[in-house]
Amino acid sequence: MEANTGHPRRWGILGVLVFSLLAVVLDNTILNVAMKTIADPHLGLGATQSELEWAINSYTLVFAGLLFTFGVIGDRTGRKRMLFIGMLMFGLASLASAYAQDPMQLILARAAMGIGGAAIMPATLAIISNVFPPSERGKAIGVWAGGVGLAVAIGPITGGLLIEHFWWGSVFLINVPIVIVSMILIGTIVPESRDPKPSKLDPIGVLLSIIGLVAIVYGIIRGGELATVASAEVLTPTLFGVAVLAAFVWWERRTDHPAFDVRNFSNVRFSSAIGMMGVVFFAMMGGMFFLTFYMQIVLGFSPIQAGALMIPFAAAQLIFAPLSQRVNQRFGGKVSSAVSMLVVTAVLTSYAFLDQNTPIVLIEIIFFVQGAAMANIMPPATTAIMEALPREKAGVGSAMSNTVRQIAGALGVAVLGSVLSSSYRGEIAPALSGLPAGAQHAAGESIMATVGVAHALGQKGQALLQPAYDAFLHGMHITALVSAAIALLGVLVVLKWMPGKARPVQQVEKKEPAVV
Repeated sequence: MEANTGHPRRWGILGVLVFSLLAVVLDNTILNVAMKTIADPHLGLGATQSELEWAINSYTLVFAGLLFTFGVIGDRTGRKRMLFIGMLMFGLASLASAYAQDPMQLILARAAMGIGGAAIMPATLAIISNVFPPSERGKAIGVWAGGVGLAVAIGPITGGLLIEHFWWGSVFLINVPIVIVSMILIGTIVPESRDPKPSKLDPIGVLLSIIGLVAIVYGIIRGGELATVASAEVLTPTLFGVAVLAAFVWWERRTDHPAFDVRNFSNVRFSSAIGMMGVVFFAMMGGMFFLTFYMQIVLGFSPIQAGALMIPFAAAQLIFAPLSQRVNQRFGGKVSSAVSMLVVTAVLTSYAFLDQNTPIVLIEIIFFVQGAAMANIMPPATTAIMEALPREKAGVGSAMSNTVRQIAGALGVAVLGSVLSSSYRGEIAPALSGLPAGAQHAAGESIMATVGVAHALGQKGQALLQPAYDAFLHGMHITALVSAAIALLGVLVVLKWMPGKARPVQQVEKKEPAVV
């Protein structure tokens, strides 16, 4: 009976789950605004571009590596319990991040935050799948995604306000009150649920996945630092990571309790949704990495202004995400997803035409269109993934969805960040030829480094600023076109494998004879 009618307080429970996610999403969007300040040697930690990427990737790689484990543990021991423990860990790691004394401490604290996030994220979607009936699940996931969009809007503005009025660590300290309120609400409102026939843990599979992913991303980031992929420092960790991931796949096919059940990919609806999500997040996260530097350095906006400029992107998600399931049911997954992916491809292509004189109104329109397209991709894809697995395996299904998203995003930042870094280093080199050899290498690493050297040189360094802007825009344009080409692959994935309009009709006939 419960599976058909849902929990009587399911919408209140959904509100608590969305609020619990606020800290996780808020933290990542705040970090994007704070990157420039953290890179400042006087106001921040003096982090290099590589260290900034690792501040992002240390979280996402730990998060992705542990998602399956915590998804399985949550299904076994209780999703409410796992959500509560994850919030506690996330709050404590946020405190450690706020008071980090150097970039390495921040990277390690962010990795600890990834542990908490890995416990939180699967539990929220798993609880939604258990308290909502099939007829309302798509709408609930749309509201969940809309709440994430709201957090995306709040994050940059909050981060900008905090950076302008307090020290950089306040962008992490803001998580603590959210965590405390969330823990109180979780304890009093959210019901407990678990898998009646739980599977065993797979520590070998989890360990192999973490080692392989970290090695690959480290190699890619090192390639960006050295501006080459031919170095042994790049090839050795990358090839080692590929070999470890190959061992991971071999192990998962052999074990009877895999962390990642490869048999799920035989479900076309599941595999196409996973593929689309991976491609779009690889392109989007990697492409958006340069926007912070473009708005704050090239265009000269303050952190709070840069945060406010992201409101159209988040507002579009907040508006359209709850409606996405209706669009998906009317036109079918193939058509709605393909059109949305084409729009994302066009948006990423448009970044290749932005420069120092682009009207801000045009940039805002692009952000709104981008947010609307993303809102019509994520909820239907997430719903397809969750419904492809049995209800009692909701934690594992949620973990699969979020793992692909986080891994793809991390790799997108690493790969496209390396493209941007390599291109910038090549373009700025002639302008730095008059500097000492050591200063040339340091100043050429990123636009932040070049601007820092220019300011340190005073009036003599002002001649470096315009070449730095031009070199960055050149690298940004190349990166945008690469990300657009990758997004176009997502369109091909959808057209080739995504089921058409018959899919939601079959689902309704099977699960809900009368959908209101």
